Amino acid sequence: MTLEYLLAVLIVVLVPGTGMIYTVSIGLMHKRSSMIYAALGCTLAITPHLFASIFGLATLLNSSVVLFNGLKLLGILYLLYMAYNLYMDEGILEIKQDKIAVDNLSIVKNGFLMNVLNPKLSVFFLAFIPQFVLKSSSEPVIDMAILGAVFMFFTLVAFVIYGLFAHLFQQRIIQSPRIFRNVQKFFAAIFGFLAYKLANN
Repeated sequence: MTLEYLLAVLIVVLVPGTGMIYTVSIGLMHKRSSMIYAALGCTLAITPHLFASIFGLATLLNSSVVLFNGLKLLGILYLLYMAYNLYMDEGILEIKQDKIAVDNLSIVKNGFLMNVLNPKLSVFFLAFIPQFVLKSSSEPVIDMAILGAVFMFFTLVAFVIYGLFAHLFQQRIIQSPRIFRNVQKFFAAIFGFLAYKLANN
């Protein structure tokens, strides 16, 4: 593993994306531990894309317009679903004291689904990670798995840091129901925009 790879990963994970925005929204509106669950869910979603890249499934996804667009449509619909529930305040991200375990599982699931339903991640890993596998390597599959694991670790750390910074502003937000509601609408609009962006890419 080279320093160039570590620097490239650092740059990639620091660029704001769907997972970061989701983690920040949880950090702003809910418990610190819930933010960690959000980061975990978004990070775990990398695993299927990584395996797809390692075993060549991303090539099929990239070559099949129907398969690619089908997965992309599911991602768009899920982002719109999240935006709608946030805007309508139906409690999809609400944490209740007597249901912490269930709600945390829901937070992991939402973060996982938002990232796993983005087919561009598989294509990204197919193009990104193989560049850093040495041509002389006798175990390229293992090397790709290690590089992917490092990428996931950096992603988790970056998301947690983003979420922690967001959490610092939580008290100011929850003291005002109006601000809290506006924050929900703001993130609903962002998720809607991400759905639009995914649809037009």
